[in-house]
Amino acid sequence: MPETTTLEKVVIRFAGDSGDGMQLTGTEFTKAAAIAGNDISTFPDFPAEIRAPAGSLAGVSGFQLHFSSSEIHTPGDAPDVLVVMNPAALRTNIDDLVDGGLLIINSGTFSDGNVKKAGYETNPLESPLLDKYRVHIIDISKLTLAALEDTDLSTKEKGRSKNFFALGLLFWMYSRDPEVEISNIKGKFGRKPRLADANIKVFKAGFNYGENAEVFQDIYRVESAKFKPGVYRNITGNEAISLGLLTAAHLADKQLFYSGYPITPASSILHYISRYKNYGALTFQAEDEIAAVGAAIGGAYAGALAVTASSGPGIALKGEGLGLAMITEVPMIVVSVQRGGPSTGLPTKTEQADLLQAMFGRNGESPLPILAAKTPGDCFYCAIEAARIATKYMVPVILLTDGYLANGAEPWRLPDVNALPTMPVTYRTDPEGYQVYGRDADTLARDWVIPGTPGLEHRIGGLEKDFHSGNVSYDPSNHERMTRIRAEKVDRVSNDMGPLDLVGDEEGDVLIVGWGGTFGALRQAAEILHNEGKRVSHVHLRYIHPLNPRLEPLLGRFEKVLVPELNMGQLSMVLRARFLIDIKGLNKIQGQPFKVREIVDAVRRILSSDSARTEARTHA
Repeated sequence: MPETTTLEKVVIRFAGDSGDGMQLTGTEFTKAAAIAGNDISTFPDFPAEIRAPAGSLAGVSGFQLHFSSSEIHTPGDAPDVLVVMNPAALRTNIDDLVDGGLLIINSGTFSDGNVKKAGYETNPLESPLLDKYRVHIIDISKLTLAALEDTDLSTKEKGRSKNFFALGLLFWMYSRDPEVEISNIKGKFGRKPRLADANIKVFKAGFNYGENAEVFQDIYRVESAKFKPGVYRNITGNEAISLGLLTAAHLADKQLFYSGYPITPASSILHYISRYKNYGALTFQAEDEIAAVGAAIGGAYAGALAVTASSGPGIALKGEGLGLAMITEVPMIVVSVQRGGPSTGLPTKTEQADLLQAMFGRNGESPLPILAAKTPGDCFYCAIEAARIATKYMVPVILLTDGYLANGAEPWRLPDVNALPTMPVTYRTDPEGYQVYGRDADTLARDWVIPGTPGLEHRIGGLEKDFHSGNVSYDPSNHERMTRIRAEKVDRVSNDMGPLDLVGDEEGDVLIVGWGGTFGALRQAAEILHNEGKRVSHVHLRYIHPLNPRLEPLLGRFEKVLVPELNMGQLSMVLRARFLIDIKGLNKIQGQPFKVREIVDAVRRILSSDSARTEARTHA
């Protein structure tokens, strides 16, 4: 009987062809880790081509899961365990596996044709390059067919179950309860009992193979993590945004209206919200991005909490509409789920290259408040904050996420909805003294008037309006006055900002400044360096425009400022221009998130360089 070894944390990556069910396999193992009480972080990695040729490098799909008995922030830099279902998956993932890592290979797909498709000249299973790993070569395809030989499924249908063999094997290897997964399979395939039975048989075959084949020397256990008391669920960023928007509508006592056009990786927001029509949510799939933003403007004008979402290409198409929403001063939310660009770019990969688009991607002077979520669970609270700003200041708000956050998952503690601060929103109904652009003294917000309210007939539109009456105005001084007051209204959002999200001391040698989905890697890197005694801190920005007023004095208390971004330096550009200070950028544009070690190494280079310069000056 193999020894059971207790581990603090493990990183597993499942990789195979896009039709091999790797996303499902990873998701199911993630559920098991969540049920076991582990802290978890996931990174699904989809192929960019919808129907890439089977067995090709372009068609490889992956799912990485980091699960732990202690708090974690990222899906892990590199897998400890790599499960590959074909040669292409091996070719694209093997370099990431840690030395001495566990490599499980489905040898049943290593035909001469598949080997050549993956770019190998000879069969890699016979290569000495694999000697530095603990390799288990298993004909999963053959064992799957054997487990289903008594069924009436076609050979093709049988082959689709092989991912459950790998799942069963990993369940055994990491001491997971198989009955939990068997119940999940029955629930997921309840309407297709033949497939449910087949997947259960193959899952059990994989579990039993681990137990009886006597080829594995160890089995492992990762104890449950310590969480704050409460009810938790596994959640992705797009799910969290959807629930946050629904909650915001409840807090504001307004109907949620969502209009969108399908685009990766934002599409699932529409799918999730549409499930809640019985709770008052109204969704509209428009014929294009321009229609979607137009419908959202109409929904906001009519009194709903209006939302539209897209990715970079769609936000570009919405640009003119966002200018209209800005000049008419209607409260709405625009979610931009960033992906690799430009143009179609890398539809299924993550990037942060749309920050400047969010800030300046409209004609004329049209500043808007911009928020950025930092984790999948944080998307929930950012959605509520975006709704609060939009309705309080009567302004469209842009909420930035990215593909990494949208599809990644983490444990999320369900909030007490009754404890969330209410969002009082009122419409003006008193016609006495009404001026279309009369403003609140504190927020500079104009009144929200429902069309058709007696005595409050009015018009708004894209042509510049008089400062008070709303009549069309071409007066030069009025235009400048209106432009400045709209910008001032956005600037006043900074009055509501709380403390900065800072870990570490408030002064030191290096301050790491981040935004968006880079949070986990940056926070973990800062903690590693701080524990080494380095004077390194990390501040993560939720508010991109306007910036938190506490940021400028903080920047001045550090010798060096490092801004890691998944772009060519967009926040760095903003901070340099705004505060006239030297910013060191760390930029990655590969469609992949930062690894913790990349941040740690960059900071160490800065510290080493400063130390060398100090020593040189001392000797001089």
